[in-house]
Amino acid sequence: MKEEQQEINNVSEEIETDIVEEVNQQQSTSSLEQEPALLTELERLQALADENQQRVLRAQADFDNYRKRTQKEKEDSAKYASIRLITELLPIMDNFERAFSVDVANEQVESFSKGMDMIFRQLESTLQAEGLVAMESVGQPFNPEFHQAIMKVESDLYPEGTVVEEVQKGYMLKDKLLRPAMVKVSE
Repeated sequence: MKEEQQEINNVSEEIETDIVEEVNQQQSTSSLEQEPALLTELERLQALADENQQRVLRAQADFDNYRKRTQKEKEDSAKYASIRLITELLPIMDNFERAFSVDVANEQVESFSKGMDMIFRQLESTLQAEGLVAMESVGQPFNPEFHQAIMKVESDLYPEGTVVEEVQKGYMLKDKLLRPAMVKVSE
C-alpha cells in the first residue's frame, strides 16, 4: 500500500515538475506580445494537471476497493475452507444414522452397534467444532430456502405448509446453507 502511494506521489510530482519547467521555459522566451498565448498555454497545462490529478485519485480509489474486496474474499475462504470435505462426509453421516435405526436383537451386534455409535458421535462432534449444525425441520413452516419438499401428505397434527417428516437432514455450515433438508409437507 505504501509503495503504491509513493508511486502515485512520484507521478504527481513529475507532472507538476514538467508543468513548472514548461511554464518557466515559455516565460523566458516571452514578450509582451506573447502574453495572451502564454496565458492560454498555462490554462491548458493547468487543465492537464487537474485531469492527471483526478486520474491518480481514481486509480488510488480503485486500488483501495480492490484491496478491500480481496481481503473479504480471503476471510470468506478461510471461514469456509472445510466446506468441500464436510459436504463429502454428509452421506457418511446419513449412512451411520440409517444403520443405527435398525433394531438389534443379537448381543454381539448390539456391542458392535454401541462401538459404531461412539465413532459416529466422535465424527459428529468434530464436524460441529468446524461449524456444522443439523437443522431442525419437523414442525417448522416449510421454507424453500432451507427445505426441499419431496411430497405432500395429509396431516391432522400440523397446519398446512408445515414440515411433517424429515427424510434427510439439512445442514448449515456456520451461517451458510450446506444442504437443504428433504422433507414431507402437510397439505
